Amino acid sequence: MASPDNVKRHPPSIVPYFAGFLLLSSIILFSSLSKPPSSSPAEEHLLAGHRASFSSSSCNYSAGAWIRSPESDPVTARYSYGSCREIFKGWNCVSKPNARDLLRYRWQPHDCRLPSFDPLRFLRRFRNTNIGFVGDSLNRNMFVSLVCTLRQVAKEVKKWRPAGADRGFTFVEYNVTVAYHRTNLLARYGSWSASASGGDLESLGYKQGYRVDVDVPEHTWMEAPMFHDIIIFNTGHWWWAPSKFDPIKSPMLIFEKGMPVLPPVTSEQGLDMTLKHMISYVEKRMRTNAVKFFRTQSPRHFERGDWNQGGSCRREQPLSTEQVEELFSLDKNGTNVEARLVNKHLFKALEGSSFQILDITHMSEFRADAHPSTTGGKKHEDCMHWCLPGLTDSWNDILVALLESMWTNQLS
Repeated sequence: MASPDNVKRHPPSIVPYFAGFLLLSSIILFSSLSKPPSSSPAEEHLLAGHRASFSSSSCNYSAGAWIRSPESDPVTARYSYGSCREIFKGWNCVSKPNARDLLRYRWQPHDCRLPSFDPLRFLRRFRNTNIGFVGDSLNRNMFVSLVCTLRQVAKEVKKWRPAGADRGFTFVEYNVTVAYHRTNLLARYGSWSASASGGDLESLGYKQGYRVDVDVPEHTWMEAPMFHDIIIFNTGHWWWAPSKFDPIKSPMLIFEKGMPVLPPVTSEQGLDMTLKHMISYVEKRMRTNAVKFFRTQSPRHFERGDWNQGGSCRREQPLSTEQVEELFSLDKNGTNVEARLVNKHLFKALEGSSFQILDITHMSEFRADAHPSTTGGKKHEDCMHWCLPGLTDSWNDILVALLESMWTNQLS
Protein backbone atom coordinates (compact mmCIF):
# COMPACT_ATOMS: atom_id res chain seq x y z
CA MET A 1 0.00 0.00 0.00
CA ALA A 2 1.29 3.44 -0.82
CA SER A 3 2.43 5.68 1.98
CA PRO A 4 0.02 8.34 3.28
CA ASP A 5 0.15 11.89 2.02
CA ASN A 6 3.14 13.93 3.16
CA VAL A 7 4.92 10.89 4.56
CA LYS A 8 8.11 9.99 2.73
CA ARG A 9 10.55 7.14 3.12
CA HIS A 10 13.81 8.91 4.02
CA PRO A 11 17.16 7.38 4.85
CA PRO A 12 17.17 7.26 8.66
CA SER A 13 19.16 9.96 10.40
CA ILE A 14 19.72 8.02 13.61
CA VAL A 15 20.29 4.40 12.69
CA PRO A 16 23.57 4.97 10.80
CA TYR A 17 25.14 5.87 14.15
CA PHE A 18 24.71 2.21 15.05
CA ALA A 19 26.81 0.95 12.14
CA GLY A 20 30.25 1.33 13.66
CA PHE A 21 29.09 -0.15 16.90
CA LEU A 22 27.52 -3.17 15.25
CA LEU A 23 30.58 -3.82 13.11
CA LEU A 24 32.91 -3.61 16.11
CA SER A 25 30.71 -5.74 18.31
CA SER A 26 29.65 -8.25 15.66
CA ILE A 27 27.09 -9.85 17.92
CA ILE A 28 25.44 -8.24 20.90
CA LEU A 29 22.97 -10.44 22.66
CA PHE A 30 20.90 -9.91 25.77
CA SER A 31 19.96 -12.56 28.25
CA SER A 32 19.36 -12.70 31.96
CA LEU A 33 22.49 -12.84 34.10
CA SER A 34 20.62 -14.81 36.74
CA LYS A 35 18.90 -17.72 35.03
CA PRO A 36 16.26 -19.76 36.85
CA PRO A 37 17.72 -22.23 39.35
CA SER A 38 16.34 -25.17 37.37
CA SER A 39 18.64 -24.47 34.39
CA SER A 40 20.89 -27.43 33.69
CA PRO A 41 24.70 -27.04 33.35
CA ALA A 42 24.34 -27.66 29.61
CA GLU A 43 21.69 -24.95 29.32
CA GLU A 44 23.83 -22.55 31.35
CA HIS A 45 26.73 -23.17 28.96
CA LEU A 46 24.47 -22.44 25.98
CA LEU A 47 23.13 -19.22 27.48
CA ALA A 48 26.56 -17.98 28.50
CA GLY A 49 27.40 -17.22 24.90
CA HIS A 50 24.54 -14.74 24.74
CA ARG A 51 25.47 -12.69 27.79
CA ALA A 52 26.95 -9.46 26.60
CA SER A 53 26.37 -5.75 26.99
CA PHE A 54 26.85 -2.60 24.96
CA SER A 55 29.77 -1.53 27.12
CA SER A 56 31.44 -2.47 30.37
CA SER A 57 29.31 0.08 32.20
CA SER A 58 25.95 -0.85 30.67
CA CYS A 59 23.25 -2.74 32.52
CA ASN A 60 21.61 -6.10 32.10
CA TYR A 61 18.04 -4.84 32.25
CA SER A 62 16.60 -8.36 32.22
CA ALA A 63 17.81 -9.29 35.71
CA GLY A 64 15.92 -7.53 38.48
CA ALA A 65 12.79 -7.44 40.61
CA TRP A 66 9.33 -5.89 40.62
CA ILE A 67 9.00 -3.02 43.09
CA ARG A 68 5.61 -1.86 44.32
CA SER A 69 5.09 1.85 44.92
CA PRO A 70 3.66 2.97 48.29
CA GLU A 71 -0.11 3.33 48.65
CA SER A 72 0.39 7.04 49.26
CA ASP A 73 1.84 7.52 45.76
CA PRO A 74 -0.63 8.43 43.00
CA VAL A 75 -1.27 5.81 40.32
CA THR A 76 -0.67 7.16 36.83
CA ALA A 77 -0.94 5.44 33.44
CA ARG A 78 1.05 6.57 30.42
CA TYR A 79 -2.09 6.12 28.26
CA SER A 80 -5.61 4.73 28.57
CA TYR A 81 -8.19 2.84 26.53
CA GLY A 82 -9.97 6.15 25.98
CA SER A 83 -6.84 7.92 24.71
CA CYS A 84 -5.67 5.09 22.44
CA ARG A 85 -8.29 3.10 20.57
CA GLU A 86 -5.62 0.84 19.11
CA ILE A 87 -5.91 -1.18 22.33
CA PHE A 88 -7.81 -4.38 21.62
CA LYS A 89 -10.89 -4.42 23.86
CA GLY A 90 -9.86 -7.76 25.32
CA TRP A 91 -6.70 -6.13 26.70
CA ASN A 92 -8.55 -3.30 28.42
CA CYS A 93 -8.46 -4.36 32.08
CA VAL A 94 -10.11 -1.36 33.69
CA SER A 95 -12.74 -3.66 35.21
CA LYS A 96 -10.24 -6.06 36.79
CA PRO A 97 -10.25 -6.06 40.61
CA ASN A 98 -6.51 -5.27 40.62
CA ALA A 99 -6.60 -2.81 37.69
CA ARG A 100 -5.00 0.07 39.61
CA ASP A 101 -2.53 -2.17 41.41
CA LEU A 102 -1.16 -3.38 38.07
CA LEU A 103 0.31 0.08 37.52
CA ARG A 104 1.96 0.28 40.93
CA TYR A 105 4.70 -2.18 39.96
CA ARG A 106 7.86 -1.10 38.17
CA TRP A 107 10.75 -3.23 37.01
CA GLN A 108 14.02 -2.48 38.82
CA PRO A 109 17.21 -4.06 37.40
CA HIS A 110 19.64 -5.32 40.03
CA ASP A 111 22.68 -3.31 38.94
CA CYS A 112 21.32 -0.05 37.55
CA ARG A 113 18.24 2.07 37.02
CA LEU A 114 15.89 1.48 34.10
CA PRO A 115 15.34 4.98 32.66
CA SER A 116 11.83 6.34 32.33
CA PHE A 117 10.57 6.24 28.77
CA ASP A 118 10.35 9.80 27.45
CA PRO A 119 8.24 9.51 24.26
CA LEU A 120 9.01 13.02 23.02
CA ARG A 121 12.76 12.51 23.33
CA PHE A 122 12.40 9.16 21.59
CA LEU A 123 10.58 10.68 18.60
CA ARG A 124 13.15 13.45 18.29
CA ARG A 125 16.12 11.13 18.63
CA PHE A 126 14.83 8.51 16.19
CA ARG A 127 13.55 10.92 13.57
CA ASN A 128 13.24 9.40 10.06
CA THR A 129 13.27 5.84 11.40
CA ASN A 130 11.02 2.86 10.62
CA ILE A 131 10.38 0.38 13.42
CA GLY A 132 8.74 -2.98 12.75
CA PHE A 133 7.28 -5.65 15.01
CA VAL A 134 7.05 -9.04 13.28
CA GLY A 135 5.33 -11.93 15.02
CA ASP A 136 2.21 -13.20 16.71
CA SER A 137 -0.36 -11.35 18.84
CA LEU A 138 2.10 -10.99 21.72
CA ASN A 139 4.25 -8.79 19.50
CA ARG A 140 1.09 -6.87 18.64
CA ASN A 141 0.63 -6.44 22.41
CA MET A 142 4.08 -4.80 22.53
CA PHE A 143 3.50 -2.80 19.34
CA VAL A 144 0.26 -1.31 20.69
CA SER A 145 1.99 -0.33 23.93
CA LEU A 146 4.66 1.61 22.01
CA VAL A 147 2.17 3.26 19.65
CA CYS A 148 -0.11 4.33 22.49
CA THR A 149 2.81 5.81 24.41
CA LEU A 150 4.03 7.81 21.41
CA ARG A 151 0.52 9.02 20.54
CA GLN A 152 0.32 10.93 23.80
CA VAL A 153 2.89 13.47 22.56
CA ALA A 154 2.29 13.43 18.78
CA LYS A 155 0.17 16.05 17.04
CA GLU A 156 -0.40 14.31 13.71
CA VAL A 157 -0.50 10.54 13.22
CA LYS A 158 -1.16 8.79 9.91
CA LYS A 159 -2.50 5.24 9.89
CA TRP A 160 -1.44 2.99 7.02
CA ARG A 161 -0.01 -0.45 6.17
CA PRO A 162 3.65 -0.17 5.14
CA ALA A 163 5.46 -3.10 3.50
CA GLY A 164 2.52 -5.48 3.87
CA ALA A 165 1.98 -4.73 7.56
CA ASP A 166 -1.24 -5.60 9.34
CA ARG A 167 -1.28 -2.05 10.72
CA GLY A 168 1.10 0.88 11.06
CA PHE A 169 1.35 4.50 12.18
CA THR A 170 3.59 7.34 11.10
CA PHE A 171 4.20 10.18 13.54
CA VAL A 172 4.33 12.79 10.82
CA GLU A 173 6.26 15.60 12.49
CA TYR A 174 9.19 13.25 13.12
CA ASN A 175 8.69 10.81 10.21
CA VAL A 176 8.84 7.88 12.64
CA THR A 177 6.86 4.86 11.47
CA VAL A 178 5.90 1.98 13.77
CA ALA A 179 4.28 -1.05 12.13
CA TYR A 180 3.08 -4.53 13.07
CA HIS A 181 3.40 -7.49 10.69
CA ARG A 182 1.25 -10.39 11.84
CA THR A 183 2.70 -13.87 11.39
CA ASN A 184 2.14 -16.89 13.59
CA LEU A 185 5.03 -19.12 12.50
CA LEU A 186 7.20 -16.65 10.52
CA ALA A 187 7.14 -19.32 7.79
CA ARG A 188 4.36 -19.59 5.22
CA TYR A 189 1.70 -22.15 6.07
CA GLY A 190 -1.75 -23.23 4.94
CA SER A 191 -4.14 -26.17 4.96
CA TRP A 192 -3.11 -29.35 3.14
CA SER A 193 -5.30 -32.20 1.89
CA ALA A 194 -4.32 -35.52 0.41
CA SER A 195 -4.27 -35.71 -3.37
CA ALA A 196 -6.42 -38.28 -5.13
CA SER A 197 -3.38 -39.19 -7.23
CA GLY A 198 -1.36 -39.97 -4.12
CA GLY A 199 2.10 -38.89 -3.02
CA ASP A 200 4.77 -39.39 -0.37
CA LEU A 201 2.66 -38.10 2.52
CA GLU A 202 -0.43 -39.91 1.26
CA SER A 203 1.52 -43.18 1.19
CA LEU A 204 2.24 -42.68 4.89
CA GLY A 205 -1.46 -42.34 5.65
CA TYR A 206 -1.76 -38.56 5.92
CA LYS A 207 -5.14 -37.23 4.83
CA GLN A 208 -5.06 -33.61 5.97
CA GLY A 209 -3.00 -31.15 7.97
CA TYR A 210 -1.09 -27.89 7.63
CA ARG A 211 1.74 -27.44 5.17
CA VAL A 212 4.56 -25.35 6.65
CA ASP A 213 7.21 -24.15 4.17
CA VAL A 214 10.08 -23.53 6.58
CA ASP A 215 12.23 -21.75 3.98
CA VAL A 216 9.55 -19.32 2.75
CA PRO A 217 8.59 -16.27 4.87
CA GLU A 218 4.92 -15.46 5.24
CA HIS A 219 3.88 -12.72 2.79
CA THR A 220 2.80 -10.39 5.62
CA TRP A 221 6.42 -9.59 6.50
CA MET A 222 8.39 -10.60 3.42
CA GLU A 223 9.19 -6.95 2.60
CA ALA A 224 9.68 -5.82 6.20
CA PRO A 225 13.48 -6.34 6.38
CA MET A 226 14.00 -3.99 3.43
CA PHE A 227 11.72 -1.30 4.87
CA HIS A 228 12.54 -1.11 8.57
CA ASP A 229 15.61 0.29 10.31
CA ILE A 230 14.81 -1.39 13.63
CA ILE A 231 12.92 -4.68 13.73
CA ILE A 232 11.69 -6.90 16.57
CA PHE A 233 10.78 -10.53 15.84
CA ASN A 234 9.06 -13.23 17.85
CA THR A 235 7.58 -16.66 17.33
CA GLY A 236 6.79 -19.61 19.56
CA HIS A 237 3.23 -19.89 20.84
CA TRP A 238 1.79 -21.40 17.68
CA TRP A 239 4.47 -24.06 17.48
CA TRP A 240 3.03 -25.45 20.73
CA ALA A 241 -0.65 -25.20 19.78
CA PRO A 242 -2.16 -28.70 19.66
CA SER A 243 -5.67 -27.24 19.41
CA LYS A 244 -4.67 -25.75 16.04
CA PHE A 245 -2.07 -28.24 14.87
CA ASP A 246 -3.45 -31.46 16.31
CA PRO A 247 -0.75 -34.13 15.83
CA ILE A 248 -3.41 -36.64 14.74
CA LYS A 249 -6.25 -34.70 13.10
CA SER A 250 -4.38 -31.71 11.62
CA PRO A 251 -0.62 -32.15 12.02
CA MET A 252 2.11 -29.77 10.90
CA LEU A 253 3.61 -31.14 7.71
CA ILE A 254 7.05 -29.64 7.19
CA PHE A 255 8.10 -28.75 3.64
CA GLU A 256 11.50 -27.53 2.44
CA LYS A 257 12.39 -26.51 -1.12
CA GLY A 258 8.81 -27.25 -2.07
CA MET A 259 8.95 -30.89 -1.00
CA PRO A 260 7.78 -32.65 2.18
CA VAL A 261 10.55 -33.47 4.64
CA LEU A 262 10.71 -37.25 4.97
CA PRO A 263 10.46 -38.95 7.27
CA PRO A 264 8.11 -36.32 8.78
CA VAL A 265 9.67 -34.28 11.59
CA THR A 266 8.21 -32.90 14.80
CA SER A 267 6.99 -29.33 15.28
CA GLU A 268 10.07 -28.63 17.43
CA GLN A 269 12.31 -29.67 14.55
CA GLY A 270 10.17 -27.55 12.25
CA LEU A 271 10.75 -24.56 14.53
CA ASP A 272 14.52 -25.10 14.39
CA MET A 273 14.44 -25.28 10.60
CA THR A 274 12.25 -22.18 10.35
CA LEU A 275 14.48 -20.14 12.65
CA LYS A 276 17.54 -21.12 10.62
CA HIS A 277 15.96 -20.08 7.31
CA MET A 278 14.24 -16.92 8.56
CA ILE A 279 17.34 -15.60 10.35
CA SER A 280 19.30 -16.12 7.13
CA TYR A 281 16.55 -14.44 5.08
CA VAL A 282 16.62 -11.33 7.26
CA GLU A 283 20.40 -11.05 7.48
CA LYS A 284 20.76 -11.20 3.70
CA ARG A 285 18.22 -8.41 3.16
CA MET A 286 18.57 -5.87 5.96
CA ARG A 287 21.26 -3.22 5.77
CA THR A 288 24.34 -3.91 7.87
CA ASN A 289 23.58 -0.86 10.00
CA ALA A 290 20.01 -1.97 10.76
CA VAL A 291 19.13 -3.15 14.26
CA LYS A 292 17.65 -6.64 14.57
CA PHE A 293 16.10 -7.94 17.79
CA PHE A 294 14.55 -11.30 18.56
CA ARG A 295 12.28 -11.11 21.59
CA THR A 296 12.28 -14.09 23.91
CA GLN A 297 9.10 -15.98 24.68
CA SER A 298 6.28 -14.34 26.61
CA PRO A 299 5.15 -16.71 29.40
CA ARG A 300 1.59 -17.88 29.97
CA HIS A 301 0.12 -18.28 33.47
CA PHE A 302 -2.58 -20.93 33.24
CA GLU A 303 -3.22 -22.71 36.53
CA ARG A 304 -5.37 -25.78 37.16
CA GLY A 305 -5.43 -26.65 33.47
CA ASP A 306 -4.66 -25.22 30.05
CA TRP A 307 -6.80 -22.59 28.30
CA ASN A 308 -9.25 -25.20 26.96
CA GLN A 309 -9.30 -27.18 30.21
CA GLY A 310 -10.70 -24.52 32.52
CA GLY A 311 -7.31 -23.00 33.32
CA SER A 312 -7.33 -19.61 35.03
CA CYS A 313 -5.08 -16.73 36.13
CA ARG A 314 -6.84 -14.77 38.86
CA ARG A 315 -3.91 -13.82 41.04
CA GLU A 316 -3.79 -10.18 42.11
CA GLN A 317 -0.10 -9.96 43.00
CA PRO A 318 3.14 -10.98 41.28
CA LEU A 319 4.50 -14.45 41.97
CA SER A 320 7.36 -15.21 44.34
CA THR A 321 10.57 -16.79 43.02
CA GLU A 322 9.43 -20.16 44.40
CA GLN A 323 6.05 -19.87 42.68
CA VAL A 324 7.75 -18.98 39.39
CA GLU A 325 9.82 -22.15 39.51
CA GLU A 326 6.77 -24.22 40.39
CA LEU A 327 4.98 -22.90 37.32
CA PHE A 328 7.81 -22.78 34.75
CA SER A 329 10.49 -25.29 35.67
CA LEU A 330 11.44 -27.54 32.76
CA ASP A 331 11.90 -30.38 35.25
CA LYS A 332 8.23 -30.20 36.27
CA ASN A 333 7.04 -30.09 32.63
CA GLY A 334 3.88 -28.21 33.56
CA THR A 335 1.23 -26.40 31.53
CA ASN A 336 3.34 -23.28 31.03
CA VAL A 337 6.70 -24.89 30.25
CA GLU A 338 6.44 -23.65 26.64
CA ALA A 339 8.25 -20.35 27.33
CA ARG A 340 11.55 -21.84 28.45
CA LEU A 341 11.38 -24.59 25.83
CA VAL A 342 10.99 -22.06 23.02
CA ASN A 343 13.87 -20.00 24.38
CA LYS A 344 16.23 -22.98 24.25
CA HIS A 345 15.51 -23.34 20.53
CA LEU A 346 15.81 -19.59 20.02
CA PHE A 347 19.15 -19.18 21.79
CA LYS A 348 20.65 -22.03 19.81
CA ALA A 349 19.38 -20.72 16.47
CA LEU A 350 20.75 -17.22 17.09
CA GLU A 351 24.30 -18.33 17.84
CA GLY A 352 26.65 -16.67 15.37
CA SER A 353 23.98 -14.34 14.00
CA SER A 354 23.89 -10.54 14.08
CA PHE A 355 20.59 -10.55 15.97
CA GLN A 356 20.32 -9.23 19.48
CA ILE A 357 18.14 -10.93 22.07
CA LEU A 358 15.53 -8.85 23.86
CA ASP A 359 15.12 -10.96 26.98
CA ILE A 360 11.74 -10.40 28.65
CA THR A 361 10.87 -13.94 29.74
CA HIS A 362 12.03 -14.18 33.35
CA MET A 363 10.84 -10.69 34.31
CA SER A 364 7.42 -11.57 32.87
CA GLU A 365 7.20 -14.95 34.61
CA PHE A 366 6.50 -13.14 37.90
CA ARG A 367 3.48 -11.25 36.54
CA ALA A 368 0.65 -13.77 36.82
CA ASP A 369 -1.47 -10.82 37.94
CA ALA A 370 -1.10 -8.86 34.70
CA HIS A 371 -3.21 -10.89 32.22
CA PRO A 372 -6.76 -9.93 31.17
CA SER A 373 -8.10 -13.17 32.70
CA THR A 374 -11.93 -12.99 32.72
CA THR A 375 -12.06 -9.40 31.43
CA GLY A 376 -10.94 -10.53 27.97
CA GLY A 377 -14.51 -11.23 26.90
CA LYS A 378 -13.73 -14.76 25.72
CA LYS A 379 -15.32 -18.07 26.63
CA HIS A 380 -12.06 -19.01 28.31
CA GLU A 381 -9.74 -16.92 30.47
CA ASP A 382 -6.96 -15.06 28.69
CA CYS A 383 -3.79 -15.92 30.58
CA MET A 384 -1.49 -15.36 27.61
CA HIS A 385 -1.91 -11.73 26.50
CA TRP A 386 -1.26 -8.76 28.77
CA CYS A 387 -3.39 -5.90 30.04
CA LEU A 388 -2.76 -2.49 28.48
CA PRO A 389 -1.46 -0.35 29.98
CA GLY A 390 0.62 -2.97 31.72
CA LEU A 391 3.58 -5.31 31.46
CA THR A 392 4.48 -4.75 27.81
CA ASP A 393 5.13 -1.10 28.67
CA SER A 394 8.12 -2.41 30.64
CA TRP A 395 9.24 -4.46 27.63
CA ASN A 396 9.31 -1.25 25.62
CA ASP A 397 11.12 0.57 28.42
CA ILE A 398 13.91 -1.98 28.07
CA LEU A 399 13.86 -1.83 24.26
CA VAL A 400 14.14 1.96 24.31
CA ALA A 401 16.88 1.87 26.97
CA LEU A 402 18.91 -0.51 24.81
CA LEU A 403 18.45 1.63 21.71
CA GLU A 404 19.45 4.75 23.60
CA SER A 405 22.52 2.92 24.95
CA MET A 406 23.51 2.29 21.35
CA TRP A 407 22.99 5.97 20.57
CA THR A 408 25.12 7.04 23.54
CA ASN A 409 27.93 4.63 22.65
CA GLN A 410 28.10 6.05 19.15
CA LEU A 411 28.42 9.60 20.41
CA SER A 412 31.04 8.82 23.06
